Amino acid sequence: MKSTGPATKAGEKALFRLKQWHGEHQIVVGLSGGVDSSLTAAFLVEAGWQVEGLTLWLMSGKGSCCSDGLVDAAGVCEQLEIPHHVMDSRATFRAEIIDGLVKGYQEGITPIPCSRCNRSVKFGPMLKWAQENRNIQRIATGHYARIRFGKPPFESSLIKKNSPERTLLLRGLDLNKDQSYFLYDLSQEVLSKIVFPLGELTKLDTRKEANRLGLRTAKKAESQDLCLAEHHGSMKAFLDTYLPSRPGKIVLIDGTEVGVHDGIEHFTIGQRKGLGVSWREPLHVIKIESESNQVVVAPRAQAGCFSCIVGEVNWISIDPPQEAIKVEVQVRYRSQPVFAELIPIKPTNKDTEKQRPHRCQICFDEEQFSIAPGQAAVFYSGEIVLGGGIIQPES
Repeated sequence: MKSTGPATKAGEKALFRLKQWHGEHQIVVGLSGGVDSSLTAAFLVEAGWQVEGLTLWLMSGKGSCCSDGLVDAAGVCEQLEIPHHVMDSRATFRAEIIDGLVKGYQEGITPIPCSRCNRSVKFGPMLKWAQENRNIQRIATGHYARIRFGKPPFESSLIKKNSPERTLLLRGLDLNKDQSYFLYDLSQEVLSKIVFPLGELTKLDTRKEANRLGLRTAKKAESQDLCLAEHHGSMKAFLDTYLPSRPGKIVLIDGTEVGVHDGIEHFTIGQRKGLGVSWREPLHVIKIESESNQVVVAPRAQAGCFSCIVGEVNWISIDPPQEAIKVEVQVRYRSQPVFAELIPIKPTNKDTEKQRPHRCQICFDEEQFSIAPGQAAVFYSGEIVLGGGIIQPES
């Protein structure tokens, strides 16, 4: 690997951290074929690690998660002179992500596939593959997030001073690229084996470093869509591939019909544009009813809420709280965190039969808009990810 000059300040810091990393410097890098994962592998090579690349084959056809990504990932490994492996994950991706998405949209929720994919398709399976096939105990990805080992800082009132040491997940330093929201669902076992070399870089830093190292993906355009939407051309096209058209009514809260739709799967809570409804004031989707096949809309003044129930909670940086705590909550990837009180809900007998019974009620300090069932609510204490879960539909 040839360099055209010295690293940027951010690059120098990243390389220094990697050189000082505790433990063995052997690692498998998850390579998607994009610039972020390419630079991750390049940094590790430059820092003297023994690096191997692994690409997950998620779908057949063109796209960044398909043949295009596989070709670019293989090219980067050839450029870096490291081994490249491919794991056929298509069946797992279909069962865990595609089938779950289709089922969720049928039920009138807006599923978030990325955090589930990270847990069930990517990180866990990648680590298992690395350990079983290459006897390598660490994996790395190009996510913009950070890891800290030890006890959480004591200034956090949410964390007891006698809490055991653990691996903490932190926001990426560049808040415009921070991807910790999608990583809340990882386990301590997996998190402790991960390296995020780009956690303290900005996207501009990444591009500069990729150009410095002459990576073939340095100028590759960044995907702006969910991989499934990119693969099919749009999210609507993906859903239309799996779900038959089921026209229904668009109604106000009192049942007044104001329009028709071609399928509830094409709507999400808070949506205003694309409703196909003419009314005296702008309307927003406030409820999606799968049984009646209706989309309920209302003016924005009637579209807010002060609380929601979050289920399938994974506590990543602290033990499950036994009493109410104050947290910052982020309810969408691009939304700002807001202050709220988190109140644990005691498991019922039915809950204890499930694999992940933790639930809680979130009471926001201020009224919130676009709280969509199926999306993730992620809990923070400053830059530390405490945990997160899935927003539940109203009972």
